[in-house]
Amino acid sequence: MAGEKTVRLHNRSERPDNIVLKEHEIVAKCEAIQKELPSFMRGFFAYLKGNVLPMTRLAYLTDIRFFCQYLIDEAGLTEAKIIKDIKLKDFNEIMAVDVNMFIDYCRSYRVEKDNEVVLYENTNKTLARKKSSISVLFKQLYRDGLIEKNITDGFDPIRVPKASEREIKALQDDEVMIMLDAVTTGANLTPKEHQYWEKTKKRDKAILLLFITYGLRLFELQQLNVSSFNFNRGEFKIYRKRDKEAIMPMNRSVTEVITDYLENERADDEKIVSGHEDALFLSLQGRRMTERAIRDLVKKYTSIGMSTSRRAGYSPHKLRATAATSLIGRGNSIFDVQALLDHEQVTTTQLYANHKMNVKRDLVKDMEWELERKERD
Repeated sequence: MAGEKTVRLHNRSERPDNIVLKEHEIVAKCEAIQKELPSFMRGFFAYLKGNVLPMTRLAYLTDIRFFCQYLIDEAGLTEAKIIKDIKLKDFNEIMAVDVNMFIDYCRSYRVEKDNEVVLYENTNKTLARKKSSISVLFKQLYRDGLIEKNITDGFDPIRVPKASEREIKALQDDEVMIMLDAVTTGANLTPKEHQYWEKTKKRDKAILLLFITYGLRLFELQQLNVSSFNFNRGEFKIYRKRDKEAIMPMNRSVTEVITDYLENERADDEKIVSGHEDALFLSLQGRRMTERAIRDLVKKYTSIGMSTSRRAGYSPHKLRATAATSLIGRGNSIFDVQALLDHEQVTTTQLYANHKMNVKRDLVKDMEWELERKERD
C-alpha cells in the first residue's frame, strides 16, 4: 500500500522477533482505533495501555468504537457525523438506560454491506465483555473529572454462567485415536482434503499432537519457531501471556512427529518467504500459518474424531480441555496439570477434575425404555 512504512525490527530482548512483531501488530491496531475515537478519551487509552494485556486492550477499544458508531447511527445521542467529532457533552448526557439499550441492541442486529445484509448474534459472554468495556470507559471518565456522575451502577446485569456451570467440551480418548488415525492415514477426508493432506500430513499431525499433549493455547502454538526446540535437551520454549516463558519437556511421541515433519516435509529455506524462515509451522505458500488456518485444521480433524460435520468440529481450546481431562484422568496431580496448562487459579483446573467424561452416558444406558418395551412384546 502506498505510503505504508516498512517495519524494521531492532530487537535486543531475549524474546524471538516474531513474538515482538506480533505484539507490535496488536499495539498498532490499538493506536489506529484510538485515532478514530474522541480525544477526551486519552485518559482511558493510558489506563488500558498500562493495565491490560494488548489483546484485551484491542477488544475494549473495538467495543468502544462500536458503541460510538451506535450513538451516531442508531441512538441519535449526538449530532456528530463521525466518531472523532463526538463531544464530551454528548457523553455527559448519556444515561444508564442508554447503555442498557445498546447492550440489548448488541444481542441481535443487522448490518448492510454492499449487496448483502449480515446478521449478528452475540452470546451473553460477548455482551458481558461489551458491558465491561463501556463500564471501564465511564468509570475512567468519571475519575478524570470529565463527566459529572458515574452511571455504571445503573447498568443491567448480564448473567454469564459460572465456570462450574459450563459443560466441559473435550474429546474422549477413543475420539483422539480416531483423529490421529485420520491425520496419519488420510481416512475420512474428502477428495479435495486428501490432496492437501498429501502435502501437509506430517505438519498437521505435529500440530494436533502438541495441542493434545501440552494443552497449548492457539497463539502459543502459532508462534512456535524451529529455534524454539532443543532436541539435545529434549525440550522446547513457549511464550505465554504477560511475557512469561515456559520450558516444555518433549516426550518420545512429540520428538518423533516434530523430527519427522522437519526432516521430511517442511519446506527448504529457499522456498520460505523472507522473514518466515524460523516459523515452525508453514503454509503451502511458505509463510507462518495463521491462527485461522490452524483453527480450521483442528475443526476438520476433530470433526472426524467425533464423526460429525466439519462445522461442528472443535476449536483448539477444546483440545486444551482434552489435554486437561486426559491428564487428570490418568491420575496426574491437579497442581501439576495447573502448572502445565498455565492456569492462574487451581480452581480452573479443578473443573476438569470434576468433569466425568461419560457420566451422562452411564446414567442413561440402563434407561432403555423403548428397547425394554419391545422385549416385552
